[in-house]
Amino acid sequence: MSAVLERLRGTRGPLLLIDGPSGAGKSTLADAVRTAWPGRAPRLVRLDDVYPGWSGLEQAGVVLARSLVPPVRRGGVGGWRRWDWARARPGSLERLRPGGPLIVEGCGAFVVGDGEPDALRVWVDAPDALRKRRALDRDDGAYDPFWELWERQWRRYVRRRSPERRADLRVRAVPDASPR
Repeated sequence: MSAVLERLRGTRGPLLLIDGPSGAGKSTLADAVRTAWPGRAPRLVRLDDVYPGWSGLEQAGVVLARSLVPPVRRGGVGGWRRWDWARARPGSLERLRPGGPLIVEGCGAFVVGDGEPDALRVWVDAPDALRKRRALDRDDGAYDPFWELWERQWRRYVRRRSPERRADLRVRAVPDASPR
């Protein structure tokens, strides 16, 4: 986390993109960076709120690459439609005013920064068994039937876009030694 803050120090209106596979620790890193941020905390957009359902991994990034980042970075208002997971349909329209740092985290986040050469791209990864355990533990079984579908989309995204190669920083989680 300190390496991320150091890389962003002195940057005007920084854009931080945190990408990596499900269960790797992207949300945890985003929360830690946001908490440790000096001054006013950055705005945080989680792709989990944007994916249009279980088949929308890449689509969410493409939407934000058009409707959120360019307008906000030009001094305008950006927006997107939140996904209502309970009803499996589009939800409320979200708007984000310009100004201040912005963090976008989630699977496919590097797509959001297409065309943004000064964005800081952080790749977060973890061993597959740890990722799966973390991902399935956090949603009380709601994610279990979709793990394989999401993992296939993730692997397709990685094959097509090679996001790890675009990373400025890499973070790799290691399994903890505590018994489960």
